[in-house]
Amino acid sequence: MKEIIETHKQKGVVSSDEYYTPKHIIEALGHFDLDPATPVNPKWSTADVMYTKEDDGLSKEWFGRVFLNPPYSRPLISQFMERMAEHGNGIALIIPKLGCKMFREVIYPSCSAIYILSERIKFYDQNWVQQKSPICQSMLVAYGEENKEAIRKSGLKGIMLTPELI
Repeated sequence: MKEIIETHKQKGVVSSDEYYTPKHIIEALGHFDLDPATPVNPKWSTADVMYTKEDDGLSKEWFGRVFLNPPYSRPLISQFMERMAEHGNGIALIIPKLGCKMFREVIYPSCSAIYILSERIKFYDQNWVQQKSPICQSMLVAYGEENKEAIRKSGLKGIMLTPELI
């Protein structure tokens, strides 16, 4: 495990699942009913109901419009993205690994749009320290037309890809 964490640090990839989405991203995307993967000590609300790892958001009922910044460790990221695809109503914030199995088998067949952000998001760590710019942009994955439109109207800069373009 230490070897994996050191490798991630060297490549600029997160070594923890406890990273907080900057408030301006949440505000730009609008109101959410549920965040099933909220870090343990949030300083701001991402949704009306927020599950942490202590609540085990995968085992809970998902409802309404969901915001998901999933844990990036494996197999959790795939499990959360599969659940989001099944739920079909929300926006996921992930890193763009467009050729991986999860994209081919889970995301592409079920999403309404993919929005590659121009901005490199500087996430906050578990100590509320804003991190340096990551090595790549992040992307928003919309499930449902309402969420595709919310991204389009958000004011966040980026490029939208829809299923017919993917």
